[in-house]
Amino acid sequence: MERLIPINKQEDILSQYKDTPIGRLLEYHNLNRDFEELENAQLLIGMCMDHRKMLNIPPQFAYVLRTGGANMKYSEFKISFAIAIGKIKSIAIIGHTQCGMSDLTSKKDEFIKTLSESAGINRQEAEEHFGQYSKYEIGNEAEFVINQVNTLRKIYPKILIAPLIYKVEDNRLYLIKE
Repeated sequence: MERLIPINKQEDILSQYKDTPIGRLLEYHNLNRDFEELENAQLLIGMCMDHRKMLNIPPQFAYVLRTGGANMKYSEFKISFAIAIGKIKSIAIIGHTQCGMSDLTSKKDEFIKTLSESAGINRQEAEEHFGQYSKYEIGNEAEFVINQVNTLRKIYPKILIAPLIYKVEDNRLYLIKE
């Protein structure tokens, strides 16, 4: 994770994100910026569904899409809706350390066993269900976020999109060097 840029003071925020909703996200979460009252969302945040992450942001600051691994591949319409109807002009894609969607093959046996025991799905169906894992595998968290950001930048060239990592170890946000 040598590509991570820690945000410990305002000067650490990259110039392209200063005075933007992405910069304010970093200030709210890492620097304890006072919350403003907002009427409309300023930002779309795409992040993992993992329960260990909670952002420190004001109410109504952001639309938040939570999917396994922060995978936005199947969320294009929702993103377009936030841009078109919600009028957002900035997106933060936030991956995180220790993501369960990384190295899915190592979780195959546990997945099948627990799904069949806890959910009542027969073992063969659980195995077939796991067989779809390749479209959810993210590999390296930071690289996956960069790829997500690059894909979204091609689709939405006028939208400011930033790659971030949430370190579960310290509950802080980091920019990713591109």
